[in-house]
Amino acid sequence: MKGAGRGGPAGIGALGVLTASVLWGTTGTAATFAPGVGSLAIGAVAMGLGGLLQALVAARRIARHAPALREHRALVLLGALSVAVYPLAFYTSMRLAGVAVGTVVSLGIAPLASALIERVLDGRRLTPRWTAAACLGLAGTVLLCLAEGGHRGAAGTSTADTLLGIGLGVVAALTYALYSWVAHRLITRRIPSRAAMGAIFGLGGLFLLPVLFATGAPLLDSWGNAAVGVYMALVPMFLGYLLFGSGLARVPASTATTLSLLEPAVAAVLAVLIVGERLPAAGWTGVALVVACLVVLTAPTGGGRRPLAAGRAATTAGLEEAAAAHRAD
Repeated sequence: MKGAGRGGPAGIGALGVLTASVLWGTTGTAATFAPGVGSLAIGAVAMGLGGLLQALVAARRIARHAPALREHRALVLLGALSVAVYPLAFYTSMRLAGVAVGTVVSLGIAPLASALIERVLDGRRLTPRWTAAACLGLAGTVLLCLAEGGHRGAAGTSTADTLLGIGLGVVAALTYALYSWVAHRLITRRIPSRAAMGAIFGLGGLFLLPVLFATGAPLLDSWGNAAVGVYMALVPMFLGYLLFGSGLARVPASTATTLSLLEPAVAAVLAVLIVGERLPAAGWTGVALVVACLVVLTAPTGGGRRPLAAGRAATTAGLEEAAAAHRAD
């Protein structure tokens, strides 16, 4: 069947999300190169400027599909608010609980939140394969969190800060799952991914501008701080979310958020290799479980010809609508 192989729509979508996840996994480490810049400023410059760039690049598509976006303005607003809250919670979580723990909690809980949203709002049933993959990923994230949290506690880090960081990680996970669901919902309603993502992230970027103006002065204190801000906006946020949006046009949000479990594994490894954080054996076991989760999730079925779609594969109608929207655009 055409498009059913690993190079088909779902396989291409998974590759886009995985590539985006690798780019996102660099953000926590990159932020450590600007220690004088607060987490709110880092989040605002990364997602704020990155979101505005997405809107600028997609301006023609947004204008062309403005009637459809206005028709779904409640969804667009919900997605934009989630985009604005996510980076503030995410980067503050990493600053308080550490790069590995903040990333692990934020991304580890996201697939479960996404699956719950799809189950409640879309009536989407979860396959046994997705459940197995999610359990592996969750077990891995818990091990990573416990391993890194224990190390930070031994190093004298405040327990209150770590707990607050974990709580903010949960907020980040919920908002990440929510704007992923909104974007997928818009795409399956015949709005191309660039128009949908551009509208959501552009409006979210506007919401973040006041935060950037209030907290972003340290970004101009040195070339190093400015370089970190530019990198965050252009590479993981702008390029990463273009790839993520392309993936959401081909796989459901629960699949995308589960695939993005690669991010905490990348973040943990970079935190050890570059930042100098120590990851005990339990933490490396957690990384291995996250990788196993991704293998289960993306393993071909039916003689290797069909890729697995987690949650439930995006409905045929939804994929056809998304493909038709891309062709029309």
